[in-house]
Amino acid sequence: MKAFTTLDALVCPLDRANVDTDAIIPKQFLKSIKRSGFGPNLFDEWRYLDHGEPGMDNAARPQNPDFVLNFPRYRGAEILLARENFGCGSSREHAPWALDDYGFRVVIAPSFADIFFSNSYKNGLLPIVLPAEVVDRLFAECEANEGYRLTVDLPAQQVVTPDGTAFGFEITEHRKRCLLGGLDEIGLTLLHAADIRAFEEKRRAEQPWLFA
Repeated sequence: MKAFTTLDALVCPLDRANVDTDAIIPKQFLKSIKRSGFGPNLFDEWRYLDHGEPGMDNAARPQNPDFVLNFPRYRGAEILLARENFGCGSSREHAPWALDDYGFRVVIAPSFADIFFSNSYKNGLLPIVLPAEVVDRLFAECEANEGYRLTVDLPAQQVVTPDGTAFGFEITEHRKRCLLGGLDEIGLTLLHAADIRAFEEKRRAEQPWLFA
């Protein structure tokens, strides 16, 4: 998992509430358990004018010119600005995989669905909850200013606007530590690799019949 410290990045505004996980990555693309390869089908039904299926050449598909991810001014964005209840619906872990594979490192919204919120942290995606009035301000500034960027400072737990205004956000110490260290659940386990090896060696010596 990629470590996260401070990010200064372009913002893309997705001005929709209750964006569910089937909109984030439609069900027909859930046939793989690899964490990569889902980015081209992020928001597939909104992003393209045809119906997407696995194996299609996405580069040759007609894009929806009215969908925000297809606007030239937002290409390369790493921060997604969204509305309330982002990530609702089914609990598919493919949703944060698709956002990450596309290139997003942060999603800012007034609220998130609980399972999506938890899955995001486990996959190196930082979901930030800010008050609705702050999110309204960020939407207005982003849409009024091409090339609008925000700085996300995880150690300081702040989102900083171009004029220097800082908005604090909450995160548990455990989740913060994992993101700063690039540690998923496997990575956390491997921090104790020496202790695990010592336990196994002791167990093998004391109960050799289990390993015959």
